[in-house]
Amino acid sequence: MENRRKPASLAATLDINCDCKEYVLDYLLHSFPTQLHESFSDGDGNLASRPAFDDGGNPIQCRESVERRDRLIEQLAAMEPVQGALDQLVQRFGTDMVAEVTGRSRRIVRKVDGAGERFAVENRPGHANLAEAQAFMEDKKQILVFSDAGGTGRSYHADLGSRNQRLRHHYLLEAGWKADTAIQGLGRTNRTNQAQPPLFRPVATDVQAERRFLSTIARRLDTLGAITRGQRQTGGQGLFRPEDNLESPYARDALRQLYLLIYAGKVEHCSLGTFEAMTGLSLTDGSGCLKDELPPITTFLNRLLALTIAMQNVLFTVFEQLLSAKVDSAIAGGTYDLGLETLTADSFAVTDSQTIYTHPSTGAETRLLTIAMRDRNRPLDLAKGLDLLREPGAKLLINTRSKRAAVQLPARSLMLDDGEVERRVRLVRPMERLNFALGHMPETSWEPADEATFSAAWQTEIAGLEEFTTSELHIVTGLLLPIWKRLPEESTRVYRLQTDDGARIIGRRVSPAWAASVLPNDAPALSPPQALALLREGHAHLNLADGLQLRRSRLMQANRIELTGFAPTAVDRLKSMGLFSEIVSWKLRLFVPDDAVTGSAALERLFERHPLTRIADRKAA
Repeated sequence: MENRRKPASLAATLDINCDCKEYVLDYLLHSFPTQLHESFSDGDGNLASRPAFDDGGNPIQCRESVERRDRLIEQLAAMEPVQGALDQLVQRFGTDMVAEVTGRSRRIVRKVDGAGERFAVENRPGHANLAEAQAFMEDKKQILVFSDAGGTGRSYHADLGSRNQRLRHHYLLEAGWKADTAIQGLGRTNRTNQAQPPLFRPVATDVQAERRFLSTIARRLDTLGAITRGQRQTGGQGLFRPEDNLESPYARDALRQLYLLIYAGKVEHCSLGTFEAMTGLSLTDGSGCLKDELPPITTFLNRLLALTIAMQNVLFTVFEQLLSAKVDSAIAGGTYDLGLETLTADSFAVTDSQTIYTHPSTGAETRLLTIAMRDRNRPLDLAKGLDLLREPGAKLLINTRSKRAAVQLPARSLMLDDGEVERRVRLVRPMERLNFALGHMPETSWEPADEATFSAAWQTEIAGLEEFTTSELHIVTGLLLPIWKRLPEESTRVYRLQTDDGARIIGRRVSPAWAASVLPNDAPALSPPQALALLREGHAHLNLADGLQLRRSRLMQANRIELTGFAPTAVDRLKSMGLFSEIVSWKLRLFVPDDAVTGSAALERLFERHPLTRIADRKAA
């Protein structure tokens, strides 16, 4: 909070001492170095220094140091008192808006009466905390400030039985040194029987190493979720970003990569010698090679606290970029463990249920459910798309091949494994957002466009969208432990959802390829729209008759649906079915149109001539 001069001057008129200035001044008076030192040689001839004394045994004072100390004390004594965060909140918004639940028996409040604005000391009775908490829950006061003294035995969540069910924005202002205490405080506003969960906002300064303490809280919440596992959302619940936990496996990988960059001299303003001298950590052995056992993440974070602010920012900026790249890669690859996730959609309906395992002793079943999921399409309208032009570096683009529009925006750069920084851009389209490397943009078909052409293409794409998108997912539910090893190993996420008829389902999500392999069907049944959606996900290959195969390929920084295994004599016939050809690296390749209508029509004609024979798991292949 800002230090306003007017309240500080008014508070100075009160005959009380409301700051800690005397402690700072007393520390300077008795600890500021003012005694002179003299040089001497010990018995071994080593030069050293020692305090100097006069003939009477009194220490000799340095006049220059004494003058500097006295001048510094005068400057600090002349400064106006700096209010604490709690006083600034109460005095800025007023006691009519702020409900204070703390251990204070007296406080300074701002009062406005006929004599004008003034500050006064207010006594708080013993039952003040109870009345203040009740005023907040009844929505009589919109802001609640509570401390450790007021955070025990009370609940401030959006309870369904209270009048105040508005969204809580919980600012963790002073986290303290104990993660357990901070977690207890977070639990005051996040409990069961609530209308909506809160939004947590940890507050930190621009000193990068301060995030070390917030990281401990995030790690403890993740640990709590790992213990409860089945109810992971009672722990972390996405309250913190994945990058906030600086002691995760992704952070350890990022730290090792940082050590490699420092050893290679690729960290600007921090050489290997500078790093070892300032942190006291050794990265090399006697021969100058990088050690096999490098300092752990906890030691690195603790040593980071002792560095200068400038060096903290240098090291932490690089470390944060590496950590973000690790987390983004894990999320994009589907390997980031989010624990128990809740799937949301406009509609869930079970279309098929088959038993794939029955326990011989208890008779408990493991069932494979096929669920139709329907999502409402919510495209970005043209007005909001044009509003993105206000962002610095925004451009309007048209794809000369697909005739689709996009807005190019700057995106966060990524640090590669070799330490090079990859500049990236983001393409915002009506239904998706794509990230590209800036150096690969000339290889694509995106070209600058004027506003009229852009608007026409944007509106054309929105007009061609259907109201809903229907897809299919497969969930293995019921008794899972006996067949856990039979389930796919690439993803161990557990999902839960609620169908339209009120049934709640918890289980492992599996790919259509795995589902087809366990079901006793001679040939899989897949409609062209379902096949198109499955291929877009990229988790499976579709094997057709006559040796043909459909798969998702990455070409020119874009995903394409490619047909492989065709003979040269069949090119004209396949193109007549709706496929189109491109020559890439002097090789003819066939692709299915990405558009839902034309792509489904092309797949329908293709399936009539070359029926679907097998759905193959891409990772297994």
